[in-house]
Amino acid sequence: MNLFNIIKNQLIEVIEWTDDSRDTLSYRWPDDDKEIKNGAQLIVRESQQVQFVAAGQYADLFGPGKHTLSTENVPVLSTILGWKYGFQSPFKCDVYYINTRLFTGNKWGTSNPVLMRDKDFGVVRIRAFGTYDFRIVQPALFLKEVAGTDQNFRIDEFADTMRSRIVSVFTEALAKAQVPVLDVATRYGDLGQALVQIINPAMVEKYGIEVTSFVLENVSVPPEVEQAIDKRSSMGAIGNLNDYVKYQLGQAMASGGEGAAATTLPATMAMGFGMAQEMMRQMQQPGTAPGAQPGLGAPAGHDAFSPAAAQAAQAVPATPAGTAPALQVYTPEQAAQLLGVDVADVLAELEAGNLKGRKIGANWRIAQAALDAFLRGA
Repeated sequence: MNLFNIIKNQLIEVIEWTDDSRDTLSYRWPDDDKEIKNGAQLIVRESQQVQFVAAGQYADLFGPGKHTLSTENVPVLSTILGWKYGFQSPFKCDVYYINTRLFTGNKWGTSNPVLMRDKDFGVVRIRAFGTYDFRIVQPALFLKEVAGTDQNFRIDEFADTMRSRIVSVFTEALAKAQVPVLDVATRYGDLGQALVQIINPAMVEKYGIEVTSFVLENVSVPPEVEQAIDKRSSMGAIGNLNDYVKYQLGQAMASGGEGAAATTLPATMAMGFGMAQEMMRQMQQPGTAPGAQPGLGAPAGHDAFSPAAAQAAQAVPATPAGTAPALQVYTPEQAAQLLGVDVADVLAELEAGNLKGRKIGANWRIAQAALDAFLRGA
């Protein structure tokens, strides 16, 4: 081989890279101490971009197409190298190919619980995991912050590098979105679409990556929060207290046995309270419509000694005129027994002000009207 061939082989004339791995994000074109020739051809395929780095500085960026490396086409590189007599001599430069296609199905997850503040439950610890899709939109920033000088930066290295960063951005986005825990645990699709609008700008600004899709596959909360959610759902499902206690009474009576008596006691008490309230309301009515049956405790027309009037007099003790009916009150223990919950839950609702009550010394007393209003969500 003569001297001309040696010099010719040392000068690169065509620069190109064909990606056959489908998992490479960035690829540094090997130089092997070869110099790039003036007028060399640079081939960039679709879903590729080429970033030149000279003297430790990011220079020109080339998109898809065939480019001739000359002074006119590489103005930034020419300025960095500072040729005095034009772009005539060969030059050495790092050439990075960036894969700009969409990378889908990348997994993310919180290795440790994430703290978030919720208006219903206070500070809550949650765990979450899912997938996201991304593409590289700023090659220079991506090389600087993520890939570095790695010759062949692959998706598995990217996953290890970015997992904690994705979780950090997710935590910040979740705090900004102020999504309640109840929605986090039930509305994965809507939450993912909302969070991607917050996560994407941060990822582009910090790492040169555009997140096109962010999916939550699962969000879990501590067991005590799950129990609180279940109790709240149960209270909402109960709805009307009278219907609920009637149902409980019927179930207990059907089961029979000694346990039925203990089970039906709260329901019987609640039903008795409800019947007493109903009779008091009827007694307070000024009269009945013509032809209608008079209410309990009300005057029965001209026949004051009818069987119905006698039965009503036995069912409800006479109340002196001008005296308001007695107010039915409960202790927290009685209210908890009626609702089928723990006493601690009733005390917590009283302290929070959700359930109205009166504290006398160290003891709470709860009116029936306040209990009804609480169950109605008023």
